[in-house]
Amino acid sequence: MRPVVAVHGGAGRLSMRLKEREGRLKRELRSAVEEGLRALASGNALDAVVEAVSYMEECGEFNAGRGSVLNLAGEVEMDAAVMWGPDLSFGAVAAVRRFWNTVRLARAVMEETDHILLVGWGAEKLAEALGLEEMEGPLPRRVEEYRRLRSKFLRGEWSYWSRNLKLASLYAGEGDTVGAVALDKDGNLAASASTGGIWLKLPGRVGDTPLPGAGVYAENGLGAASATGRGEVIARSLLCKVACDLLGGGLTAQRAAEEAIRRVTERFGENTAGLILVSARGDVGFAFNTQVMLRALGSPGGEVRVAIYREEGLA
Repeated sequence: MRPVVAVHGGAGRLSMRLKEREGRLKRELRSAVEEGLRALASGNALDAVVEAVSYMEECGEFNAGRGSVLNLAGEVEMDAAVMWGPDLSFGAVAAVRRFWNTVRLARAVMEETDHILLVGWGAEKLAEALGLEEMEGPLPRRVEEYRRLRSKFLRGEWSYWSRNLKLASLYAGEGDTVGAVALDKDGNLAASASTGGIWLKLPGRVGDTPLPGAGVYAENGLGAASATGRGEVIARSLLCKVACDLLGGGLTAQRAAEEAIRRVTERFGENTAGLILVSARGDVGFAFNTQVMLRALGSPGGEVRVAIYREEGLA
């Protein structure tokens, strides 16, 4: 067993915009792992995943927190979740508009309330009570992207909406949900995730991120997982729970992640999901059926490794 922190910054298609941002994205992924490792040194796996994801929410480079995309009404609505392996504690928030640090809010739901999920106005009242920082508004580049996509949508040239999920998956961007998994020195596992959802989603839409077993899962003695991609597919597949159960069947983290994604691909098609997974032994797996997945990995005292493209390994 070795302590470890792994993160993802979304999965999707290769684009020129991604190429232009590659260096910046890799630096932010590395910094997120480093934040997680610092928290791991002074705390536990839960601290690590919260700090890693909180960093990605704050930096504005990813579709989470300050960098969240806009719904059809031009508003930000964010979801987040955390799960703690020792006792299967879980906390989540959904459709949060006013407060960017939703992963800390999700942890508060888990630790400070008797509930597992708060949404909208109720979640924001808790954020007020905690003194969390409010959003200043969507980033200018997100507003510009929104106007461009909304114009195409109104002309009938662009939409992710489709009853055919294989078709809908073609409209995924080059990065969406962020997440983290960690194993600490005491063998405790934790997972977290945060997202701004899908461009031009219907107001009130909630994906897989705040659903246990779908967007995140963590269970001591088994594993911890965080997913990214098409939320409706991941939720229907219970992707993270499936991956952790495969660990229980004796597979390595890499084999379990690959098998879980293979099952999703077989049922729903390509360009639908990505997954990071850590086992109770500390081995880590990354798998995705998209063109790229932003990902990074680090252990105490070791080098942080970062990858975006399929041919880049993290072994």
